[in-house]
Amino acid sequence: MKKSYQVDEWGYYGTFGGAYIPEMLYPNTEELRSQYLKIMAEPEFQKEFNQLLKDYVGRPTPLYLAQRLSAQVGCKIYLKREDLCHTGAHKINNTIGQILMAKKLGKSRIIAETGAGQHGVATATVCALMGMECIVYMGEVDIKRQAPNVARMKMLGAQVRPATSGSKTLKDATNEAIRDWINNPVNTHYIIGSVVGPHPYPDMVARFQSVIAQETMEQLLELEGRDYPDAVVACVGGGSNAAGAYYHYLDREEVRIIAVEAAGKGIDTHESAATSVLGREGIIHGSKTLLMQSPDGQITEPYSISAGLDYPGIGPMHAHLFRSKRGEFISATDQQAMEAGLMLSQLEGIIPAIETSHALAVLDQLNFKSTDVVVVNLSGRGDKDLNTYIDYFKL
Repeated sequence: MKKSYQVDEWGYYGTFGGAYIPEMLYPNTEELRSQYLKIMAEPEFQKEFNQLLKDYVGRPTPLYLAQRLSAQVGCKIYLKREDLCHTGAHKINNTIGQILMAKKLGKSRIIAETGAGQHGVATATVCALMGMECIVYMGEVDIKRQAPNVARMKMLGAQVRPATSGSKTLKDATNEAIRDWINNPVNTHYIIGSVVGPHPYPDMVARFQSVIAQETMEQLLELEGRDYPDAVVACVGGGSNAAGAYYHYLDREEVRIIAVEAAGKGIDTHESAATSVLGREGIIHGSKTLLMQSPDGQITEPYSISAGLDYPGIGPMHAHLFRSKRGEFISATDQQAMEAGLMLSQLEGIIPAIETSHALAVLDQLNFKSTDVVVVNLSGRGDKDLNTYIDYFKL
């Protein structure tokens, strides 16, 4: 039987995934698990989802041949322009899908967690669109370094609640959101922003983001006469932008799948978020995956200059891609990422999010042939990171 890298019926990718949750959350996740595929397949749901992606989000996003970047790397580099989505990143694809799911399930209150703030903004946006109460949990550290996104969430009517425990970043915001969900199980839907959490979240989020791969296939067919590239490159924190870009290529072995993690100040410095290298099997936020932990199993604090990659684990799909060797995992330091962001800005006139800059930073290390067609998922724009760029480069 041909091996598949998609989720199985029990919510596992190989040995990773599942739903490791407190009993109090079982009714919520079970309701979602038993309904999500059925609801997503309904013609009425599909029609509303696709209409909003087109008229509200602005899809399809362009697949842009970056000619000056291509000349520098020595192969054809296409950028999948998720930065052109409404709100500035891919996150809106998933929040549109999940807000429609929440409506179908009769929920009236939405909670979310956010690191870089893009998922928080995307959640606040769809809650404003649908007239729903919205509470976003965000680490105190991230609130400071992503101030423009915090202001956007508040303008959109969301309540931003700071997470003040632990490292005060994404992991801690997720913990707070889960506590809220346990306390408000009946009327609340938790919009998880990445391919993490208990089943069915990793699969559901990947399916909503798979529009990225679907469009890439159609666009490549038109541009190159074939529907697949030689490689797809994406940054991975939790990994929703990567899951969306890889989705329809997971089982197509002719396509190289390249995942780029945040090495922070260096893999050996104890200030890094390169989970595939530094992590081992464990449970975080309801699923079994690879995560960074101490010898006695305590989760260790990740570090990255990029708020969206500053997470101690990776989604179970990505853990399986790494363990099975289907995916090639590589990491970029803060310095490499920042320089790559500046390079793209000056070569192509596109200022990328620092998350995306990590994916761009490794292109010259991947030994592409001159005939290769490579798609880089440009997952977000750099507006939210301007202060970090300003401080780093003393602009």
